[in-house]
Amino acid sequence: MDASDVVIIKQHLIDPEICIRCNTCEATCPVDAITHNDDNYVVDVDKCNLCMDCISPCPTGSIDNWRQVPKVKAYSVEEQFTWEELPPELGAEELAAAGATTAEAAPAVEAPAPSALAAVAEGETSFVSARFGATIPPWSAAHPFTNLYGPKAAEKTIEATVTGNVRVTEVGKEYDTHHIVLDFGSRPFPILEGQSIGIIPPGTDAAGRPHHARQYSIASPRNGERPGYNNVSLTIKRVLEDHDGNPVRGVGSNYMCDLKVGDKVQVIGPFGTSFLMPNHPRSNIVMICTGTGSAPMRAMTEWRRRLRASGKFEGGKLMLFFGARTKEELPYFGPLKSLPKDFIDINFAFSREAGKTKRYVQDVMRERAADVAKMLADPDSYFYVCGLKSMEEGVVLALRDVAVQAGLNWEGIAESLKKNGRLHLETY
Repeated sequence: MDASDVVIIKQHLIDPEICIRCNTCEATCPVDAITHNDDNYVVDVDKCNLCMDCISPCPTGSIDNWRQVPKVKAYSVEEQFTWEELPPELGAEELAAAGATTAEAAPAVEAPAPSALAAVAEGETSFVSARFGATIPPWSAAHPFTNLYGPKAAEKTIEATVTGNVRVTEVGKEYDTHHIVLDFGSRPFPILEGQSIGIIPPGTDAAGRPHHARQYSIASPRNGERPGYNNVSLTIKRVLEDHDGNPVRGVGSNYMCDLKVGDKVQVIGPFGTSFLMPNHPRSNIVMICTGTGSAPMRAMTEWRRRLRASGKFEGGKLMLFFGARTKEELPYFGPLKSLPKDFIDINFAFSREAGKTKRYVQDVMRERAADVAKMLADPDSYFYVCGLKSMEEGVVLALRDVAVQAGLNWEGIAESLKKNGRLHLETY
């Protein structure tokens, strides 16, 4: 038997029972080892270098799974796509039967991928924005509770009652975005701005399996959509086409947008330990979002607004860059326009306005370069990016360009953004 046939590797896998398909791992992976289909997120053993960049950002812990297997019998991407649960671990006898001894069953670890700063220093031509995102929260963030309800928690789900469902865009069904309020009654469900929950749609998929949970960011502050009540709000866009423009009816989004007051929904979570706002009242927050990526930004803004109204606000700045195709498709456009200008600095970017040049959030960031540069240089300023994956690279490149043009040391700034929990990327 060839020696290579008995090499035992430690294969990285994702638990399909716990995974909420949030795309955090795929967005974070610097070597594109993680991919997905309609059912599962999986890890390509031929690409994964065990750099561990995906571990901390995962909101559920589904990413933190490993199996010792003979290298030639490693689980393929195609095989992982079919899983409903992880395969059992191979015991010593099974590994021995494959020709390995227990001494040989140590993981083979390749050199990790270069860090973001090392890649910059080496003149890397491809810009990987995910490498700059922090996986730790701001130092002053409140402590989050996570995974109180879920597939492998003591409580499988918690039932919530719909107490509100209103459309928050001006257009009709094609780009229908809803603000939905869920009440948990007397059962505890602590939540922080920047966290998310999972909604389990009723029924089964085409294969007859129960639908997996759909993840949605919380759009309300920590003391509830209605202060003092045990409730949360969500911002959900009705999905009627896939990324290629083909007609499709999104299971989770259409279920949620069609809910009536009084309906019951099954919830798991909460999730998220890093995309959290600073508690320090003089810290500055820069929010960059598109579409329903505005949900966590609304939560942060509303919490700061309530602090200000209570007299506990000490002057930290809020700056918002919000993009949509048109103002009619932008959620909460009306309420945003009514916020005081000395409270929040709002900048809109519309890419499909008739007769006007396309403008994206990164374009407006460059227009406001002087102010953005001040925020980058200030260690008490934090940046949050949420929306479609396609925006992420442009936004981080804009931050780099703004820093360089202002004469700032981008390598030093980038290190601070990542290591001090100052730049948070949540794209899908």
